[in-house]
Amino acid sequence: MNDSTKLLDVRNLSVNFTSDETEVEAVKGVSFSMNRGDTVALVGESGSGKTVSALSIMRLLPYPAASHPTGEIYFKGRDVLKLPLTEMQKLRGRDIGMIFQEPMSSLNPLHRVEKQIGEVLKVHHGMSDTKARVRVLELLDKVGIPDPETRLKSYPHQLSGGQRQRVMIAMALANEPDLLIADEPTTALDVTIQAQILELLQRLKKELGMALLLITHDLTVVRKMAERVCVMNSGEIVEANETEKIFTEPKHAYTKHLLAAEPKGEPPASDSSAPVIIRTDNLRVWFPIKRGLLKRTVGHVKAVDGLSLQIREGQTVGVVGESGSGKTTLGLALLRLTSSDGPIIYMGQNIDGLTFKKMRPYRRDMQIVFQDPYGSLSPRLSVSQIVEEGLIIQHPKMRPEERRARVSKALSEVGLDPATQDRYPHEFSGGQRQRIAIARAMVLEPKFVMLDEPTSALDVSVQAQIVDLLRDLQDRHNLAYMFISHDLRVVRALSNYVIVMKDGKVVEQGEAREVFTKPKTDYTKALMAAAFELETAHTGAVST
Repeated sequence: MNDSTKLLDVRNLSVNFTSDETEVEAVKGVSFSMNRGDTVALVGESGSGKTVSALSIMRLLPYPAASHPTGEIYFKGRDVLKLPLTEMQKLRGRDIGMIFQEPMSSLNPLHRVEKQIGEVLKVHHGMSDTKARVRVLELLDKVGIPDPETRLKSYPHQLSGGQRQRVMIAMALANEPDLLIADEPTTALDVTIQAQILELLQRLKKELGMALLLITHDLTVVRKMAERVCVMNSGEIVEANETEKIFTEPKHAYTKHLLAAEPKGEPPASDSSAPVIIRTDNLRVWFPIKRGLLKRTVGHVKAVDGLSLQIREGQTVGVVGESGSGKTTLGLALLRLTSSDGPIIYMGQNIDGLTFKKMRPYRRDMQIVFQDPYGSLSPRLSVSQIVEEGLIIQHPKMRPEERRARVSKALSEVGLDPATQDRYPHEFSGGQRQRIAIARAMVLEPKFVMLDEPTSALDVSVQAQIVDLLRDLQDRHNLAYMFISHDLRVVRALSNYVIVMKDGKVVEQGEAREVFTKPKTDYTKALMAAAFELETAHTGAVST
């Protein structure tokens, strides 16, 4: 029998997926419970079964491909797995709300904000357009959307990442549910926006008296938000305890592995005598704003506005700032992949005025690793074809057997088995795909590599592995890195010089240790406080 005093009681839940006569056990005998007002975190890496367990509560898995060989999920004393569909539809959104992981793909791109939030109110309460609009405005104000009146008519693409996440929260809270499931609610957000969203969730939870089931791989978020933690690995809960005990007295080897996985180590010491690989002075990237019938230029978006920097051999310059600050645009301008004004000097040669054809020889020495290991590799090409592409262009006379040997060497350097080079990207994990992307850059033996958020889409333990790999490659080949990220923990582990950007301008720069321990500007202090809140609470300063 279930315990009717509990709000949610998950008992011995198993989930299997069947495809082409193959059955996969995604969740194996998971049990946990929640009372009203509780915050419980399901923690684990990709593929551990966190999200599948949560979607089972909402009965949103793709049935009949998904099945539950064992288990009950009691919500307010009723087993949701046995409820008729009509009853389940009443429960979703009204009694149980859910914030999905990626707001850009979870919100309908064709509908305005007012319609998307209003729909929840109309379906569950039969509200009129007028009443729904009043409630939507109330919700947008509650979740901290500035000037909610003007945002009613906005489409998702017209909102920032943080605003889209707030709209998702407003939708999930529209009917004041008793249980809110938040699936990685801060993964793709800047550190300051992350802090705002977590603070918002805590405030709304307290105001509404609801329970919060938090699904995440970010242990900093867990420590700040949760009272109890269930650690998942390979579909099972391997350890469950109060949050502080999980962090201070972990019992299971996997829990200890997760806690030890934060990127560590020291970047190489700065060498002021090392040759300058690339530099720029007063660089500008302005995008024209055109309006009217004749599309006259009425202003400019100043993505990069008067920035100067230099990167030496063996040095990593970390570029940090919130979304829209100009970090990626700066990197693309240095690589001559977007138009800019101002000198760009590579190894003593001025390259800012070179044509596409004349830039080609320089491309061999200047490489890039993109943010998304899923989107940056062609699904139609094998690993060998992906990695050798640059060799075919830059070394057209190289024989096929030489190319294959170079590809094998590059894959070995990044920790992949060369025997897998005839497989395709979908056959690899996210961390392995990012290693393939790094191998593609390294096969040409570059001198300068731009790394654009290369760890943001990865689990924390995989992040640590990629940081170690990048540090090892830099040490071996004396590479110059520009490391772009909003994850200050990763920046701290890799960079010996840091540039902080806001609205296209540099607000602070200097040696990494100085910037992290003694930030001078209010903006940098806010970034550091958001990223290292727990550390500063215990030590009073950010360690390096």
